[in-house]
Amino acid sequence: MKIGMIKWILFSLCLVVTVKIQGQELHVFIKEALENNPKIKQFEKQYERIIERKEEVNTLPNTEIGAGVFVSTPETRTGAQLFKVSAKQMLPWFGTITARENYIESLSDTNYQELAVAKRKLVNSVTKLYYKLFGNQAKQRVLEENKKLFKTYEQLALNSLEVDKASAVDVLKLQIRQNEIVQQIEILQEEFKGQQASFNKMLNKSVDIAIELPEKIQLLDEAEVINIENLKIHPELVKYDKLYQSVIQSELLNQKEEKPSIGFGIDYINVEERPDMDFPDNGKDIIMPMVSLSISLFNKKNKSVSKQNKLKQEEISFQKQERYNVLEASLKRAVAKQKVAVISYRTNTRNLNQAKNAEQILLKSYETGTIDFNDILDIQELQLRFQMDRITSVVNYYEERSLINYLIK
Repeated sequence: MKIGMIKWILFSLCLVVTVKIQGQELHVFIKEALENNPKIKQFEKQYERIIERKEEVNTLPNTEIGAGVFVSTPETRTGAQLFKVSAKQMLPWFGTITARENYIESLSDTNYQELAVAKRKLVNSVTKLYYKLFGNQAKQRVLEENKKLFKTYEQLALNSLEVDKASAVDVLKLQIRQNEIVQQIEILQEEFKGQQASFNKMLNKSVDIAIELPEKIQLLDEAEVINIENLKIHPELVKYDKLYQSVIQSELLNQKEEKPSIGFGIDYINVEERPDMDFPDNGKDIIMPMVSLSISLFNKKNKSVSKQNKLKQEEISFQKQERYNVLEASLKRAVAKQKVAVISYRTNTRNLNQAKNAEQILLKSYETGTIDFNDILDIQELQLRFQMDRITSVVNYYEERSLINYLIK
């Protein structure tokens, strides 16, 4: 009966990493995060605000209206001047308003790329934490099964102790190992609570909402073709292209603003009639149309801005090249780490199978009346390590895959 129970437990341990129950799918969490995450909302509102600025710049300067009363009324041939009203409207050079709109549109294009980057980063963060939660939960299940198994071995040791085939030290060692496993489970449970809270907050949900995770996640084909050319159209790099274009539009606007501004206006002067006199135009009001020109004669501002824009373009080119180098290196490292995870998974699977075979040999020896509990402890330590390392390999694989998707998808 005891041997049958042990074999059943060993069979269950094999199933713990192969049986799959339906959990909440990752893409559902990602969709929820993109819809509700406050940081994404912040970037969306920022983008809308910049778009709205097109209405702000699509206007003329304020119309100037003035009025004045003569304290000492000047006398003219046609009568005394009483008060004056004037209106003036300045007009920018031809095409200036269009240049402003183009500049704002280029800024909005840049901001849109920042929004795209923020979304990609959020997807990457949600994905990585999802697999961390999966790994944590999977390790808890493995530890729970090992705790049950050690409990069974403890009972075997107690039975052997009664017939002087084991020592009290063997029993104590098995109990100590159970205590260590309980400690590991409790630590993982606390870590899971913290990870779950972080995950829920990325979805803008309450920290205590339970997350259902699958029990099994298969490794995908690690031989997936990586198209390095896709990296060149990554939003982080396209953003620099949009920044470069915004500087070009800024320079076009600067050149327009360097041109003269034209003003049109009119002055109206009220004239009082001269009493006791009758002649043509007596008390005739004065209307004087006016044209003005605003010219930058001594202003070095526009030339300085032009020089700054040229330097800014060179700066952006170097920033883009530096960022490309960083992203390319990150992609190469992620691909390499993903392959390492596959190698580790396969090696740990082979080692786990061999450790199980060794355990079967030890169990066979129990049927002959002898069992070395030190060997049992050693074999179980190896099995547990291989199981935990295999779960870590799966988590690492998908974390690196998430980074690869962030870079080239």
